[in-house]
Amino acid sequence: MNILQDLENRGLVNQVTDRDGLEKHLENNQVTLYCGFDPTADSLHIGHLVPLTMLRRFQRAGHKPIALVGGGTGMIGDPSGRSSERSLNTEEVVFGFTESIQKQIAKIVDMDDTSSDNQVVSRNNHDWLGNMTIIDFLRGAGKHFGINYMLSKDSVAARLAQGITFTEFSYMILQSLDFLRLYEEENCTLQIGGSDQWGNITAGLELIRRSRENQGETAEAFGLTVPLITTADGTKFGKTAGNAVWLDAEKTSPYEFYQFWINADDRDVIRFIKYFTFLSDEEIAELEKEVETQPEKRVAQRRLAEEMTRSIHDQAALDQAQRISAALFSGDIKQLKADEVEQAFKDVPNHDTGKEPSSLIDLLVDASISSSKRQAREDVKNGAIYINGERVQDLDYVVDEADRLGDAFTVIRRGKKKYFLIRFQ
Repeated sequence: MNILQDLENRGLVNQVTDRDGLEKHLENNQVTLYCGFDPTADSLHIGHLVPLTMLRRFQRAGHKPIALVGGGTGMIGDPSGRSSERSLNTEEVVFGFTESIQKQIAKIVDMDDTSSDNQVVSRNNHDWLGNMTIIDFLRGAGKHFGINYMLSKDSVAARLAQGITFTEFSYMILQSLDFLRLYEEENCTLQIGGSDQWGNITAGLELIRRSRENQGETAEAFGLTVPLITTADGTKFGKTAGNAVWLDAEKTSPYEFYQFWINADDRDVIRFIKYFTFLSDEEIAELEKEVETQPEKRVAQRRLAEEMTRSIHDQAALDQAQRISAALFSGDIKQLKADEVEQAFKDVPNHDTGKEPSSLIDLLVDASISSSKRQAREDVKNGAIYINGERVQDLDYVVDEADRLGDAFTVIRRGKKKYFLIRFQ
């Protein structure tokens, strides 16, 4: 099975400019391809994982991937998929985001592996767009784009009613210049991207074609998009509790990242395994049987979570995420280290207090765990209060150093599911 057939079997091909031509091109050449990532934040999120994984798939198939970070286009903003214009970040902010994302991509796709001649390489389009004059832009690229052609693109047409500035209107030309530059200087003949990038990709192909025609040459270049990923209930993939799932461990902890995947719907999990992992068809078929026959065991979800956490973070992060999960499932919170407690209870209500010993009743009221001392006494007496996973029914109980995990935290649970984190200053 060739790379294109494998991608199709995994459901990863949405659109392709010339399917048969691309298949032959991939079979007969070591193809250089690229995917762009604009620096709109200081981290990528899991919505970027499909194109990142695509680069690795092409690399494994012997081709040469380029991860292009848009230090130049990021100064403008892509109108694709948006109903309003982006706020423009300062040059300093964009440069900072660009540097962070380049480092992140380098870690994920392992750019340090120089054992082969096709390791993923990184480029920054500010290197060529940053010094381009407006005259160069208009003469070298603008003359190749008709207004009617640009207006027909979905990314522009969808914004005409709300209004679109010339800045965002010109974005597709800048991205087209990226493709032309990489085509001319690195023999890059394939651009991949999300389905919302189809208009930009085909515009790049048009610029390459017209530029070559002006020099009496023909061009062989292709575009391919991956589908927009949604969950079984129709919502956009990549959000949990309304928040993005980031690839940066400081923004989304490895434990949260692990939990996102392990909570995948039975209807989604096999599809996600095909999209995001490198498991063989045989392994995937076995996991699909598990979902059909023993869904309660969540074998496929655990395998997905393991593969993704190890891939984006590392084995140590996976081990830690599994240790936290096991501790919470068993209720044995005392085995957790301070940083693991902080990860596990990052989003629960918290209360800061001093390190001097405190009456449990007073602490329950001060931390707004119980509404009053009377309620606090009833909660303790009725067995509703747990400290670090252990039930406490002593009305005179004093929370002291022995209850502090890592000398920093105490976890109090009220009832079955209401957790509170006490932070000791």
